[in-house]
Amino acid sequence: MAIRSEDFGYIQELVRQRSAIVLESGKEYLVEARLGPLARRTGFKSIEELVAQLREQPYDGLHEKAIEAMTTNETSFFRDIHPFEGLRKMVIPEFMEKRSTERALNIWCAASSSGQEPYTISMVLRQHFPLLMGWTVRILATDISNQMVERAREGCFSQLEVNRGLPASLLVKYFQKRGMEWQLKDEIRMMVEFSQMNLAGPWPPLPRMDIIFMRNVLIYFDVETKKAILNKVKKVMRADGYLFLGGAETTFNLDDSFERVPMGTSYCYRLRSR
Repeated sequence: MAIRSEDFGYIQELVRQRSAIVLESGKEYLVEARLGPLARRTGFKSIEELVAQLREQPYDGLHEKAIEAMTTNETSFFRDIHPFEGLRKMVIPEFMEKRSTERALNIWCAASSSGQEPYTISMVLRQHFPLLMGWTVRILATDISNQMVERAREGCFSQLEVNRGLPASLLVKYFQKRGMEWQLKDEIRMMVEFSQMNLAGPWPPLPRMDIIFMRNVLIYFDVETKKAILNKVKKVMRADGYLFLGGAETTFNLDDSFERVPMGTSYCYRLRSR
């Protein structure tokens, strides 16, 4: 289904206003690929008909479905591996020493998509740090898409999804076959709390975070939105906490409160000492 230039402009503005995600010119193919299936599922003959309906009626569930269709949900288990190696080799051992008295950790995955990232963290903790079972460990996972949040909460993945990055030993240990899919066992699934959240909108109350994964999401925002999000990150991150961004993302020229920390072949960020 092709999209007219005026309809593309409308979707650009709708997505920008409601999610702060910037759809640049030249992304018409992406809108066509995402909204074509939505148009068919919701009974419209074309994207043009779908957009006409969006234009005519007040903001409602159909608008939300269109915005959710445009959010990128690319993810995989142990994606880019290096952040999880840094977590295992450096960050968690450091916090187990620093937090030995309070015996509590708060971890936040701020763009969790269908759940592979927070579940990867859960498996790393369960596999390598059994002593943490005696701690209070909260893993919070949020995403702008209610549909993704519900799907992630189920912890059910296709054969293709578990084939992408998940070691066979962990598949055997932490999943069970359910029909054509793989279901995470409760010992991992129940470690994660999922909820809907728009990073570009008002944030709900959050606990002070020791570790924040905000990977591969800032790239979709304009500069001012990135700055605003990083400013809010500072307010919820503990003074000695760590922020993980995607490989193509940085705080450089956005917020000089952060410094880059080498971590093996990768790096993360923490607040500068005052």
